[in-house]
Amino acid sequence: MPKHSMVKILGICGSPRRRSAYTALQAALEAAEKSGEAVQTELVELRGKNIHPCVHCNQCLQKGSDACVVFQDDMTPLYQKFYEADGVIFASPVYEMNITAQTALFMDRFRSAWRKGVQDPEFFVRKVGAGIVVGGTRNGGQEMAVNAINNFFLAQGMTLCTGGNGMYTGAMLWNPGDGSTLMDDPEGMQNAAILGKKIAIMARVMKEADLWNLSN
Repeated sequence: MPKHSMVKILGICGSPRRRSAYTALQAALEAAEKSGEAVQTELVELRGKNIHPCVHCNQCLQKGSDACVVFQDDMTPLYQKFYEADGVIFASPVYEMNITAQTALFMDRFRSAWRKGVQDPEFFVRKVGAGIVVGGTRNGGQEMAVNAINNFFLAQGMTLCTGGNGMYTGAMLWNPGDGSTLMDDPEGMQNAAILGKKIAIMARVMKEADLWNLSN
């Protein structure tokens, strides 16, 4: 059988605590590694990181940078990790029926990524994104939160990876919001693993596919 080049899957945990969303993301990344593909995974936590909010000054675009040129903070090295990944999984707890502030800060700092698509129209097309969210109740806004994650991927022009078959937009779990347990949703954890395996397969397909030239 032909040897495949390594596929890189980046997991980004937007939880301020190492609890349920972190646990679900771990399960997804472990499943990606066991998918049968040549997969390398990395889990990045946003908790405790100093990330300034984007002020939409457009300095990155004016100076031709694919990273923020105004703030040199903990976001700076994360740009390259994102750009080098073939697949990206965001995991966030649900806060007020939405993603966490930490997750939103990370996403908002991608104003500079617009240049990547201009320079190479296929750059983001080849990347695959997926979302995992954990609510404090069974119906606690998970769909709204995962839609926020998916909208970020769509804004970059990435290809969405969903679980399908009842998991239409991503893996949505629930765990008691009081933090009394680490994770008690076996079906949700299984869905997170399914999503991890699928994103590894999709990332392989997109990386090795002969895509059309979008610039023509």
